[in-house]
Amino acid sequence: MVSGRRALVLGATGQMGRPSVAALAEDGWEVTAASRGGGRDDRWPQEVRTVAVDRDEPGALEETVGDGVDLLLDVTAMTAQHARQIAGLAGRIGSAVVLSSAAVYEDEKGRSFATQDRPDGWPHYPVPVPETYGTMDPGETYGARKVLIERELTALGDRLPVTMLRAGAVHGPYCRTPREAWLVKRWLDGRRVRVLAYGGRSRFHPVHVDNVAELVRLAARRPGSRVLNAADPEAPTVERIARLHDEVLGWECETVLLEGPPPAEAPMVGSTPWSLPHSLVLDMSAAERELGYRPVTTYEQSLPATLEWLAGELRGRDWREALPKMAAAYDPMGDLFDYAAEDRWLAAHRP
Repeated sequence: MVSGRRALVLGATGQMGRPSVAALAEDGWEVTAASRGGGRDDRWPQEVRTVAVDRDEPGALEETVGDGVDLLLDVTAMTAQHARQIAGLAGRIGSAVVLSSAAVYEDEKGRSFATQDRPDGWPHYPVPVPETYGTMDPGETYGARKVLIERELTALGDRLPVTMLRAGAVHGPYCRTPREAWLVKRWLDGRRVRVLAYGGRSRFHPVHVDNVAELVRLAARRPGSRVLNAADPEAPTVERIARLHDEVLGWECETVLLEGPPPAEAPMVGSTPWSLPHSLVLDMSAAERELGYRPVTTYEQSLPATLEWLAGELRGRDWREALPKMAAAYDPMGDLFDYAAEDRWLAAHRP
């Protein structure tokens, strides 16, 4: 247990910040929870201090750090400027843990999530993917910006030990782009059939926010300059995920498996937020070896709480209003819940 050491959590009221604040506080850290609104989570100990900070306001983060903290947890780093911010605080921070993403990986043909629309198709990763596997070049896409942050911060070495956590498909309460919404909304709409592309075999390795928090807690105890994957103990197929939802919701739903990709004439039919033609499964052996990491929950164990929260967010509301960030991400691809197109496809192809 850590005692008398100060931690600053940036992005404290987000999906990964909330449980991480709790985990650090329970481990004995004196935690300052920083967010734009300065709010707090009812589950945090009263000793947790809250502060409103807009990191993009010049000097705001530096003022919050003050004369120094032993740990900075940053779950909101998204740009080169954010990386420079952290690097500039090297003399006032003992160590840092910063969230990255599994979207950084690039296969041997130079394909990544950012190039999925290329004629040569989606990336084809090894199973599982170790941290030593190739990544894309720094750039402007989401994954490429995370690569830039990783390289800037891990290059600091002894000046500032930084652990980068490459998170898989994050799930849990307070997620602004919850993949589980694809199944929960269909349940709320009384939709008793679903189509799953790629034969329902897609695997996009999930990570629950509590497992991220456990990795944060362990990395805070063992500072170092490194990059680690962050994932649950298992990577279930999308068909398995759908069945788990049915069990939790007490729901009976027919699953129609579509071999291959969604149809060209209806590209959202069979497409889910987990639907990949080739699996993305993360190797967690480095975190186990370097940090002694053991997951604190599984997808199945954590699902009831996630769905209770998500159903409360969606019930009686337009899903785009409830989840605007998710709507912005998926609307360019098409209607995520185009039941009419699905019915037309089912009428023509249903076994």
